[in-house]
Amino acid sequence: MVSQVWYVTVYVRDFARAVDFYQNMLGLKLRFKDEKFGHASFATDGALFSIQRVEKEQASMVGRQTGVGFGVADLDAEHRTLAGKGVRFTMVPERQPWGGYMSMFADPEGNVFYLDQLRKES
Repeated sequence: MVSQVWYVTVYVRDFARAVDFYQNMLGLKLRFKDEKFGHASFATDGALFSIQRVEKEQASMVGRQTGVGFGVADLDAEHRTLAGKGVRFTMVPERQPWGGYMSMFADPEGNVFYLDQLRKES
């Protein structure tokens, strides 16, 4: 039986720039990186988050909506912090019709992510 999302992987062209963004801009804890294979893994409280360098022929895998959501306790505060660091938001924090509170941002490669305020499950 499948019981857990173990990791997600997002594809990038500029590996060094991506590692710097996720580690230093977002503050994710780097677990390991392998320059030769262009792979890095970051620890989160949930699933592991990984990036993988792709070659030119795989470029269509970069710069898209990922469907990946990062959770924060205080979305307004985190939005201010990340925007102040230069993170490009594609949607400012908004209350959603389904009750969530979220925004969206892009990494330097154009990959788009959700940034959601964590809420207690009922």
